[in-house]
Amino acid sequence: MSASAPTSNDIAHQALDTLRTALPPQRPLGLHEPEFGERERALVLDCLDSGWVSSAGPQVERFEHLLCEHTGMAHAVAVVNGTAALHLGLQLAGVRPGDEVLLPALTFVGTANPVVHCGAVPHFVDCEADSLGVDPAALERHLDAIVEWRGDTCHNRHSGRPLRALLVVHVLGHVADMDALAAIAERYRLALIEDAAEALGSRRDGRHAGSWGQLAALSFNGNKILTTGGGGALLTDDAELAARARHLSTTAKQPHPWAFEHDAVAFNYRLPNLNAALGCAQLEQLQQRLTAKRRLYERYARAFADLAGAQLHPEPPGCHSNHWLPLLLLPNREARDALLEAASAEGIGLRPFWTPLHRLPMFTDCPHAPLPVTEDLFARGVCLPGSARLGAA
Repeated sequence: MSASAPTSNDIAHQALDTLRTALPPQRPLGLHEPEFGERERALVLDCLDSGWVSSAGPQVERFEHLLCEHTGMAHAVAVVNGTAALHLGLQLAGVRPGDEVLLPALTFVGTANPVVHCGAVPHFVDCEADSLGVDPAALERHLDAIVEWRGDTCHNRHSGRPLRALLVVHVLGHVADMDALAAIAERYRLALIEDAAEALGSRRDGRHAGSWGQLAALSFNGNKILTTGGGGALLTDDAELAARARHLSTTAKQPHPWAFEHDAVAFNYRLPNLNAALGCAQLEQLQQRLTAKRRLYERYARAFADLAGAQLHPEPPGCHSNHWLPLLLLPNREARDALLEAASAEGIGLRPFWTPLHRLPMFTDCPHAPLPVTEDLFARGVCLPGSARLGAA
């Protein structure tokens, strides 16, 4: 008599047993925890002692310079968070009320909210299974089916709205197929913007995430590979766009020793010096953290190599990922939920993918392409603890 196939609950508990072998014993264990040391304390205390604590100060410029060094980009503009960076980037790229912006349904809500802040409409597209980013082939099929040209601008023939931009997300630190996506953006005359919030230190074919689009956003939230507490940055190789970003992110104030003259409706988005000081200290440790997170990913890969029914998502071809959050794929939603429940009861911080954006109540009426891969990944994916310290030993 043959043995019965393992149930979803069996697979979940086997996955939890395997996870225990790859993780230290202390509980609770967070999903991604910030780390601070003496260097962070020293630079923050220097801000306090000097009085440079707000959005002017030497650490802001130094932080921007270090970001350019690490990413290879010509300009970095430090702002208060990744959402602000995207909002600013969309405005600079020409997104206006009544436009549609193409973006993946499988991403954090902070990718879509700035589109709406611009008065535009999110238009959700599917992702590919290997990179987790926008699927170029599926995107092109969708555009071929819906695009109507009016002069030199493509419109959604169903809504009548112009398609203004393609906003690509580098999900969990994996870089999307940007060469193919850049070609599509050019063909359809779409502004290309990259949400690289999770991808500092990630590369594809030797190029850093964020280096294909006109503009790219980074995030330094407390759960990212390095943190400024709250913070983000806008990256670009365009000097004019960088200058405009700095101007608009500082209330469009005209330079003057004392007068307050402003020439545009703008934003108070600049990163404070205190936060930038944290970022400078953390950037000094970026390479060590990348090495530690790769070591952790490889430990997970060895642990899960022989577990039937669960697969660690592999690094995409051509990518050198920062492995922000390793992804485990279960056979179905039942196994996913059983693992999440069992790990939570033990104090191990796991999480599913974000609820696909087209399912959220404020976005249910937005246009979207067929989303089979998005739905499949959401049903089966579990993000594993990814703190760099877990791979340091």
